[in-house]
Amino acid sequence: MPDDLVFAKAVAEERIVLTFDLDFGDLAALVRGQPARVTLFRLRNARRAHVVERLSAVLSASAAALERPVVVIVEDTRHRIRHLPIGGG
Repeated sequence: MPDDLVFAKAVAEERIVLTFDLDFGDLAALVRGQPARVTLFRLRNARRAHVVERLSAVLSASAAALERPVVVIVEDTRHRIRHLPIGGG
């Protein structure tokens, strides 16, 4: 399924896109007026156990932020939250 259709389906179903594909961050930043929630993994260690550990930590620390349109960038030792739309309303 193409990225734009995955993105549209996630928005329509109020889901969070979990991905290693940086294109979804671009889609979320460019599409205004849609409640996009994207979690981008930028991990050196992409083993399943590490991904799950990092996701669990992010969900515990940032559950409230994920209720709003955001892009969360998950790295090996930290995560960053970018509220949408990027650059203001």
